[in-house]
Amino acid sequence: MTIKKILIANRGEIAVRILTTLKRLGLESVIVYHGVDANTPAVRMADENIELMGDHPVSAYLDMDQIINACKDTGADAVHPGFGFLSENAEFAARLEKEKITFIGPTAEVINLMGNKVRARDFCLEHGFPLAPSATDDGDETEFIAKAREIGVPLLIKAAAGGGGKGMQIVRDLGELEHAINLARKEALRSFGNSLVYAERYVDNARHIEVQILADKHGNIIHLGERECSIQRRFQKIIEEAPSATLKPAQQKKICQTAVEIAAKADYVNAGTVEFIQAPDGSFYFLEMNTRIQVEHPVTEMITGFDLVEQQIRVANGEKLNNRQSDVTFDGHALEVRLYAEDADNDFAPAIGRLLKYDLPDDLARIENGYVEGQQVTSAFDPMLAKIITHGKNRVEAIKNMIEALRSSVILGVTTNRDFLLRLLKHPSFANGDTHTSFIDEHADSLQQPSLTEEERLILLGITALMSRDINDKSTETRQPHMAIGNWRNL
Repeated sequence: MTIKKILIANRGEIAVRILTTLKRLGLESVIVYHGVDANTPAVRMADENIELMGDHPVSAYLDMDQIINACKDTGADAVHPGFGFLSENAEFAARLEKEKITFIGPTAEVINLMGNKVRARDFCLEHGFPLAPSATDDGDETEFIAKAREIGVPLLIKAAAGGGGKGMQIVRDLGELEHAINLARKEALRSFGNSLVYAERYVDNARHIEVQILADKHGNIIHLGERECSIQRRFQKIIEEAPSATLKPAQQKKICQTAVEIAAKADYVNAGTVEFIQAPDGSFYFLEMNTRIQVEHPVTEMITGFDLVEQQIRVANGEKLNNRQSDVTFDGHALEVRLYAEDADNDFAPAIGRLLKYDLPDDLARIENGYVEGQQVTSAFDPMLAKIITHGKNRVEAIKNMIEALRSSVILGVTTNRDFLLRLLKHPSFANGDTHTSFIDEHADSLQQPSLTEEERLILLGITALMSRDINDKSTETRQPHMAIGNWRNL
């Protein structure tokens, strides 16, 4: 392999995930990190580490100059960007190419085309791929607002330069349109360094279906099946699964083939994900293309046996794909849940604090984790702590295994969504596969934390009392008249 040393321009669980593959392949690794991440697992795992300077942690991970200098200082000949931060930044890919450093991802030209959501939509429209009505921001604010109004409500305002739900706003009242656009712009600029947004018709009760593709530099493209990511809060996925619970074989074939055709038309290279919205009537529309590895890639790995990070590296190294489409087989069902530091019963408010106890059951599930016990969880980054992935011979077994894994997870010191995930997984509609992007809002009442019964309340009060030192000390101290007996002994 020509690539010898890879710098990871990321943090948290995705950095650990990449490092795991690098160690297996015998490749040297470098991690860049901000000071708040100094004691994280990723920094400890890497062969070398370089601290990034910056007043704000996110801005440090977006600093191209520091990252490129780190490559030069360590002799790293390739960069893996993970997801988020600079992973879909065409300028970053172009600068690395100019410095003769391999970017593990598509070319700058393709990122500029497909990583930018506005250009990607225009591209798909030009080539006749299915699209929901939309309006793009060409720099004329007045014209953009007018076009968005013509589409009508409900509308979805989205960042053009990145994904992950950051900056998304639903508009159901045109009187709130301009405010929603301003909010989306601010979040897009903070997260991706680009304030460009666009608007599209929002499909109520839609399913979020995405297709994993792999393409090499020799014209070979395959898909690794679809994932369903319909369970979301604030436009961020919470539970992902592969395959979809409800797609019929004909629908599955059509949507996967459409993804391959989009990638082929774009001359796409490396791993990528083509995302679609499926309406309740079964029709589907191109949503966006993520020109990077996805947070939820493990569910695809679990049912196909592919290591997507390894495939990314081999493609970037100029190697041909070893598999044709007919070689790809699917085994069972896989689920992934995102363990967030947040209060799901308080409008999903982010939570901070120190992880006093942090024990995830790696004997029951695949765990991708970026934290250690004792580490401080701050508000500087996305609140995801870890991903828990289970597999089963079918969906029922995968869900059962996930429930067991979550029940065995112990997190103290920081509020998490663990219990909320359990309520989601046990919900009858989820068990039946009746999922859509408004699932959590629709079932909000039944997903709330149930109130304690009087018996449960008394039991908890009793346990708390028994754990109290003041109560325990008084219950075990020597009382009169025995205290006054002194050194008594029997003769």
